[in-house]
Amino acid sequence: MVRLSHDEALVLFEWLSRTDELTNDFGDLVEDQAEQRALWNLTCLLERVLVEPVRSEHRELVEQARSRLRDED
Repeated sequence: MVRLSHDEALVLFEWLSRTDELTNDFGDLVEDQAEQRALWNLTCLLERVLVEPVRSEHRELVEQARSRLRDED
C-alpha cells in the first residue's frame, strides 16, 4: 500500500493530468501500454479522493500544496 499526504496526492494528480494532456496519453513517456494503464488508473484513484480539481480556486490550492512540499533552500 502506498500512502500519500493530501498535498502529495494533489500535486501528483495535477502533474499526471497535465502530462497526459500535453503528451497525448503519456506519449513517449511509457514503454508499454500497461504503464499507460497504470498511470490512468492512478489518476482516476486520485481524482476520486480529491475535491480540489473541481473547485474554482483549484490553481491556488495546487500552488499552496506545491509550496508546502518544496525543499527549503
